[in-house]
Amino acid sequence: MGAWRGFLPAVSLALALAGGAVLPSAAPAQTLGRVVSPILTVDRDRLFADSLYGQRINRELEASSAAMATETRKIETALEAEELDLTERRATLTPEAFRALADAFDEKVQALRQQRDTAETNLRQQIEQAQLAYFDQIGPLLGALVRERGAVMILDRRAILLTAADVDITDEAIARIDAVLGDGAEVQDGAIAPAPDDTPAPVDTIPAPVPAPDATAGN
Repeated sequence: MGAWRGFLPAVSLALALAGGAVLPSAAPAQTLGRVVSPILTVDRDRLFADSLYGQRINRELEASSAAMATETRKIETALEAEELDLTERRATLTPEAFRALADAFDEKVQALRQQRDTAETNLRQQIEQAQLAYFDQIGPLLGALVRERGAVMILDRRAILLTAADVDITDEAIARIDAVLGDGAEVQDGAIAPAPDDTPAPVDTIPAPVPAPDATAGN
């Protein structure tokens, strides 16, 4: 379900950092070849989709979506066969008997449709919960990166029209996330990973992505 790559809105993303959100005093333009800037950027689409954790989640959800689509097709095929059989039997039934069978068939169709709708809703909730857990995990890791770079804020790079230097830390962030969390299979959902420098993490938070309304459309 590649659509999950598009869940992340193009809006500003700010990290409130421990130690106060005060711009640092004048600093050299570069330190050891690295740009020094109070503001850094990340690509939130890639931050999830290109990490080992995000790739595992997408594989699992894509498998669930494929299974749901297969089951839906089986149900549709069975209903089509049942409808055809009922149509062929109509000539041999009294109007009352046919109406009773037709009403029962309609009720069955409605019940199955409701079950499919519930299954799709549950899948969307799984997507939301998985991404919530992921972004909870990486907040402290990004906060540590920001402090290491002498910055005070991260913005979604799509909110930036022009910069004088490359201040994007997406690749560095993904490498840090992969090193600490791996694919997330052994990480308890909702647990906050400690920052490498043991800096208290609660202030390092990231707004969770908002799923598109048609995330499971077509399944």
